[in-house]
Amino acid sequence: MRLAHWLAWPPMALLAGAGQALALADPWTGQPHGWLQVLTLAWLVWQLLYRAERRVSWSASTWVQPERGKPGRRGFLIGWLFALGWLLGTFWWLFISMHTYGGLAAPLAVAAVLALAALLALYYGLAAAVFSVLSPTAARTGPWLVALLFAALWTLAELARGSLFTGFPWGAGAYAHVDGVLDFLPRYVGAYGLGFVAAALAALLVLLPRVAWRRWPTWVALVLLAGAAAALMGWRHCDLYPCFASPPGSKQPVMQVELLQGNIPQDEKFVPGTGVADSLRWYGEQLQAARAPLVVAPETALPLLPRQLPDGYWDALRARYSQGGQAALLGVPLGDMEAGYTNSVVGFKPAEAEPYRYDKHHLVPFGEFIPRFFKWFTQMMNIPLGDFARGALVQPSFAWQGQRLAPNICYEDLFGEELAARFADPATAPTAFVNVSNIAWFGDTVAIDQHLAISRMRALEFERPMLRATNTGATAIIDDRGQVTALLPRLTRGVLRGEFQGRTRLTPYARWASVAGLWPLWGLCLAIVAWVWLKRRR
Repeated sequence: MRLAHWLAWPPMALLAGAGQALALADPWTGQPHGWLQVLTLAWLVWQLLYRAERRVSWSASTWVQPERGKPGRRGFLIGWLFALGWLLGTFWWLFISMHTYGGLAAPLAVAAVLALAALLALYYGLAAAVFSVLSPTAARTGPWLVALLFAALWTLAELARGSLFTGFPWGAGAYAHVDGVLDFLPRYVGAYGLGFVAAALAALLVLLPRVAWRRWPTWVALVLLAGAAAALMGWRHCDLYPCFASPPGSKQPVMQVELLQGNIPQDEKFVPGTGVADSLRWYGEQLQAARAPLVVAPETALPLLPRQLPDGYWDALRARYSQGGQAALLGVPLGDMEAGYTNSVVGFKPAEAEPYRYDKHHLVPFGEFIPRFFKWFTQMMNIPLGDFARGALVQPSFAWQGQRLAPNICYEDLFGEELAARFADPATAPTAFVNVSNIAWFGDTVAIDQHLAISRMRALEFERPMLRATNTGATAIIDDRGQVTALLPRLTRGVLRGEFQGRTRLTPYARWASVAGLWPLWGLCLAIVAWVWLKRRR
């Protein structure tokens, strides 16, 4: 079998998909690799276009003809296998939460992770099947339309995975590009728009032999694309580093902050007498001893309801921040049996009758709410599960010393379109984000690095600093350019001291996504697919 035929063998898509997962955060350095994301996606495109059984050359007379048999079936298999390898390589660490900390039998935990990856891979299998059917039609117009068709279908699959059934877009391809040549795009089109461009580039990489390089329209198109990219990069540069004069009020004063990382072992965190006592003692000491104007403690830093805390504990915290020039944000569960319980952030600051409160809106399936018909599954684990009440999509920011701090809890920062809703009114839009998390459920794995990249993407989209206070990592300060300016070592106990500077200027993405959500991207991608479909029917 020739090398090309062997590389086009459908099971090889699993290897390409594993490379896609590696591009998001490698296990050695935790760094993303945008070039690898594009290269492995190009391998998928090549597999979908390669006619292995017909030994087709790249001549136009053969390439544009439909494949014999059922191209949609083969395309579906290749796309599904690619996504299966990609998704398993991305969130395999769910096994740790279910088996190590949840007590689920190892075979059942493996089966659960496989089932989730297999179900989510169906979106990409369907996209690849449609591409296999429609690509010969698009090829008659030219390779540019083929690339746009693939990008549109792949982005539709990404949008579906991130939106349907509460959404789980963890590990989307765009997160491989928080560093690199495409990092100027999120401020204009968001993560999904960046993913569209990366998919189009992957397809064009495969289609280079089919580009009519001797025709002048090709060079005109290349010049226009290069000019548009240069203009967008220049616009971003002048916004981040004012080329002439900084618009009044575009940046807030610099603020000092202390971020707490308790490193409470997950298997002890909710155990009375060990993890609970340790959490209350250490976080209580740090909150009392803090000296920065702002101090932030992670998700469920206090793992008890306020009324369950030792006598005087809650009142002492309120008294500590009731006067002076300091404020605190900390994660704590709230509520009661009648009103329902919430995963919340409480804020203390001087001259406030009642503490600030933010309730988590986007809850984690199986962790914070139990999907219908799945109670039997959660009963097999020893994880402290519950059906939490949802907070509102848009909640007030925590106003402090000229800053409007917008909390988000755990993987809420994965949903940029939901954070964008807070920017509908520029007068109340956040000047900085605060993420409080506890992903100790997943051990010392690439989940920590992946979550850091997610927060960096949100900083790029909105050009807002992101303060991350976590239990085990990554506790970090991310500036408005998406760069990590301060970072605590993971799995250590400590306090990260640093500074950040909020911003008030709205990015183009913040403006249109706050009004229309992701619908413009849905519409664009569906229009491209519909156009090619109509050409095929003619």
